[in-house]
Amino acid sequence: MSSSLSTQRSEYDRDDAVRRTEEPPYAWRAPFSSYYYRELGFTLTAVPVALAGFAFAVTLFAFGVGTLVTVLGMPVLAALTAGARGFGRLERARVRGMLALDVPGPKPVRARRPGSWGAITARLVDAAGWKAVLYQVVMLPWALFSFVMSLTFLLVGWTLALYPLYHWVYPKYVGWRGFRVFDYYDGNGVEHVYYVEGPLQIAGLSLLGFVFVFLTPQLVRGLTNVNRLAARALLGR
Repeated sequence: MSSSLSTQRSEYDRDDAVRRTEEPPYAWRAPFSSYYYRELGFTLTAVPVALAGFAFAVTLFAFGVGTLVTVLGMPVLAALTAGARGFGRLERARVRGMLALDVPGPKPVRARRPGSWGAITARLVDAAGWKAVLYQVVMLPWALFSFVMSLTFLLVGWTLALYPLYHWVYPKYVGWRGFRVFDYYDGNGVEHVYYVEGPLQIAGLSLLGFVFVFLTPQLVRGLTNVNRLAARALLGR
């Protein structure tokens, strides 16, 4: 009897536990792995999702608080927590599919009293619903920051790494001897110009680009780890 009961408990714990569905690749092959591009896709698509969740949460919260003196305020706030749970369900699906982290959702809301007002009051005291509202509000700035950082490192890395392939464009179509790093006049009116044109300079710039290419997956993983932590803390059980 005791062994059977312990087995049931362990299975229940596994169902409720947050777990990774895939291990991240080693750093040397991360830039060429599907795992990295799913993480990158998460950061690049997070902004519209976060904007929608933020607009929903702020609008309904402001309207609900503003109408609390009437009978309309409480249903609006109840709709806010219910909708936030829906956004949280969407975000958990994105975290599971793109960040390889399975976060079990919170338990369903159970009304203690029958009728419509019982359902409304249950939503109003739903801690998981309010945590989901908080997630929609606080994650918008992080989504914007992650988008800018990921896209910047991605573009800089591959642009520099592939420079030897398009170096010829500058002398042929732009009139420069190579990529112009700077061009300015000093106090004496003397112009100072620096081009990337020699073989060693071209190779060095490309090498710098590959450094960015291999650093970008680590940056993106650090950024998405914040999303994983937030999903566990605010959207899970």
